[in-house]
Amino acid sequence: MVEKKLIHVIDDRDSVRRSVGYMLKTSGYAVEAWSSGTAFLKNLSSAEDGCILLDIRMPEIDGLDVQRILAERGITMPIIIMTGHGDVSIAVQAMKAGAVDFLEKPFEKAVLVDAIQRAFERIHSDQDMVARAARADTIIGALTAREREVLEGLAQGLPNKTIAYDLGISSRTVEVHRANLMTKLHVHSLSDALRIAFAAGMGARGLTGTNT
Repeated sequence: MVEKKLIHVIDDRDSVRRSVGYMLKTSGYAVEAWSSGTAFLKNLSSAEDGCILLDIRMPEIDGLDVQRILAERGITMPIIIMTGHGDVSIAVQAMKAGAVDFLEKPFEKAVLVDAIQRAFERIHSDQDMVARAARADTIIGALTAREREVLEGLAQGLPNKTIAYDLGISSRTVEVHRANLMTKLHVHSLSDALRIAFAAGMGARGLTGTNT
């Protein structure tokens, strides 16, 4: 019998643990549910390897701190962040720190399963990081200068209005550039665009722009 891949679901809300756990179990995954980051960390030594589905906002210790502690302890299990509306900038921080993806609640089963599959594909894939960076540079090379500036702002976790202010353009123009760059990058979600941006080393510098 093929052993099921394990998902650690860490969320302080029982309803989320139940609903997400059901989605995963009916998709063929094994699930271990944790009511807090503290509980998971206390039992880390006995926790089986798998993928971690981690909520950002939790009492005692939040998702970013859990992620940081796992990294400090050398835990390489892939992490997918669960976030509520308005927490995208925090999710961007998590992706910069190595999270595979982030999912905005509520999310569809197909989106969850796709993220989980990519997370498992990334296990032990650090050896192709240079190749991914080279591909990302090539892909981003198809963008206009303004589209790259907008992508840079997104990679910093900035909202459209802030990017517009920093570049001296309207929010509507930012939205147009954002739609165009996602088309050119052949992606359908912000997290997909961010993965390409981070692989190319974007997200660490400030924005400067002129009115265009």
